[in-house]
Order: sequence, then C-alpha cells, then structure tokens
Amino acid sequence: MSKPLEGILVVALEQAVAAPYCTSRLADAGARVIKIERAEGDFARGYDHQVMGQSAYFVWLNRGKESLVLDIKKTDDALLLERILAKADVFIQNLAPGAAERAGFGSEDLRGRYPRLITVDISGYGEDGEYSDMKAYDFLVQGESGLISVTGSPEVMGRVGASVCDIAAGMYSKIAVLEALIKRGRTGEGSTIKTSMFGGMVEWLSPWLLHQAYGELSEQRIGLHHPAIAPYGAYKCANEELILIAVQNQREWGRLCDQVLQKPDLASNEKVIDNVARLANRKFLDREIEDILSSLTRDEVRRRLIDAKIAFGAVNTIEDVVNHPALNKIQVDTPQGRIDVMAPPSTVKGEAIDVLSVPEIGQNNETIRLEFKN
Repeated sequence: MSKPLEGILVVALEQAVAAPYCTSRLADAGARVIKIERAEGDFARGYDHQVMGQSAYFVWLNRGKESLVLDIKKTDDALLLERILAKADVFIQNLAPGAAERAGFGSEDLRGRYPRLITVDISGYGEDGEYSDMKAYDFLVQGESGLISVTGSPEVMGRVGASVCDIAAGMYSKIAVLEALIKRGRTGEGSTIKTSMFGGMVEWLSPWLLHQAYGELSEQRIGLHHPAIAPYGAYKCANEELILIAVQNQREWGRLCDQVLQKPDLASNEKVIDNVARLANRKFLDREIEDILSSLTRDEVRRRLIDAKIAFGAVNTIEDVVNHPALNKIQVDTPQGRIDVMAPPSTVKGEAIDVLSVPEIGQNNETIRLEFKN
C-alpha cells in the first residue's frame, strides 16, 4: 500500500533532535530522506551506546533515512548537494546560526533558484533580534522560555526530563511541511518555513503567559499538582502509595466527594465549592482528600474511582512503562540488528507499518553520488 508522501524527496542538513525528529516522521509517511552528515557523523550518534552499542537517541530519530557524507565547504561536495536540491521537494536544516547561509545554502537563495522547493530552518530563538545568533540546546531553551520556572516543587526547580523544546520544534516543522506541500499542490509554489524552539515552547506555555498578561499568575511550581485545576494531582493512600486523581468539572467534583471520599457535604463547602475556591484553599482541599485516602489501600481507592467514573493514574517508573499494556512497538533495522522501538502515536487503520532502517555513516554514499552524478 502506498504511503502519503511517497515520491517526496527530503534533504536534511541536520543534527541532534529537532530536525531529525521532523525528517524521521516524514520518512515514516513515505518520504525519501537523504541525511547529510559530516565525516564523523551526526553527533547524536555518540550520545550513548545503550542500544546494541548504538545511541538510543540516534536510532529513535533516524529510521527510514539514507546517509550521505559531504563536506559542503569543498566544491565537488557542494555541487553534488546542489544537484540533489534541484530535484528535492523539501530542504530542512538546523545547523548553528548562519552556517547554512555561509555555505551557500541559505533558504532565501535556494528558494530563488528553486521556486517549488520548501525550505525549513529550525533555530533556537528565531532569526531576528538579539538572540538570533545564540546557540540553543533543549535545556537552555527550557530555561529561557520559562518552562523550568513552572516545573518542579516549590523548593526546587526541575528540567523536564524529555527534550520537549527540540521535539516541539520538530513536530511544528512537520506540520508546516505538510501544509506547504498542500499549498504547493494548489499554487505550484514552495514555501520558506522558519521554526524556533523557543516559539514552540512558549506556545505550549500560552495559558501561563496569558495569566501573566491579563490576570493574576498564581503559584506555578507545585510539584505533582496542577496550577489551574484542583483537585488534579498526586495523593497518598495507605502505606504512602501515590495515586493521581484528575477532576475536570463540577459533576466529577460532586461524585468524588459523594462516592470516593464519602463526604457528600464537602462538595458544597464554600472553601471548595468551585475550582476557583479550591485553588485558593488547596491546602485545606488536600487535607480533606488525604484524610480519607490515607486510610485506604490504593486498590480500594482505584475501585472507588472506577465506580465514580473519576480519571486516575499511577506514577510509573520507566521500568513499569516497558511492560505497560498501552505500550505499542514497531520494529526497526539498525546496523547492529533489528530492535523494537515505540510505535508512532498516530496510525492509519488497516495500514501496516513498514520496517525501516537506521543507516550507518555514509551508507548510501556510492549510490547517491551515482544517481546525482549529472
């Protein structure tokens, strides 16, 4: 069965996470992706050696690609890249600020030479303003965007464990590429796409920024609780076992009080009568909840929550998630053998997922050079 992006050629001057995330997901959809690497390869290849001697980050983000080693500062290699781009549909890069332009492959110049080409530049902070030349890594953007300030406990700030700024930029870039392909199908013209890691993260933080601009920004760094909804957090059952409870509306609040806590009068207590009151009196609310739950085992609490149709969850470790019943996997071939990786979160019903391959450094040098010789 054909994939939606079959016949689309993507060329990527990429490294680390943001651009490779975008291009790997385009490859999942059937695009041909030629990954341009230095002689030493994408530095993400050396992040770790946990997957049969290979980097977990690299095998996660580079399935379905071809690897071509080029030194674009050399004339012959630059000319080869030019010939490939002349036939490409999409060009994506996340090199250091200004590097692509200095090498002669800036988006504006490329779009002038190839009007149908879709170009994507992924940067840390955008290409304008005093931050435009700043190098940006996920941890730094987490700090600059304000994400760290709202993550952790009241006493200690924390970095989000996943590379969320990189991933957000990769996701938004993929969305923009798909939109640009639709537009080109109608108009025949390509697009110049600019994505910033900072922009992706502040988009995710919009509710906090809107509170700051138009209302009152309440306490934000509150551990395993929600800054804008209560009760919505972690609560202790007997033996200090934690359970996550999420109440979204007044109907659920009433059922929590009646069926789970078995304190129906609490629902109409002025201190916790609605979400605004519960946020203002969170300590009182938490004491009321934990006074009851601390005397019950987690299994007993789970049964009550299920009967009351209240959302809940567990605080799992990564070891727990490896065996989670909702975890789906696909297979990927690597230079060291076939491995299982996490399946894409979105799939098309009835369509099989192909087994894609992670390339060795320069694995496709000869075939690509021959194909684009003239």
